[in-house]
Amino acid sequence: MFGIGIPELLLILVIGLIVFGPGKLPEIGKALGKSMHEFKDAVNTDSPKTVIVKETEVATAKAAVEAKK
Repeated sequence: MFGIGIPELLLILVIGLIVFGPGKLPEIGKALGKSMHEFKDAVNTDSPKTVIVKETEVATAKAAVEAKK
């Protein structure tokens, strides 16, 4: 994804432990995961305009198939 391997992840974890402490780190991880999940949901949700375009494309394709029959 970002070219981050196991050694880099361990380094990030150690730095996080030093900066935030072991008590706060799980809360930060949970908040980060929730934020990433919400962002992915927002990006993957089809807007009404996208839905209309897709429906129009389907209708056009159906009309083309019917015309060839």
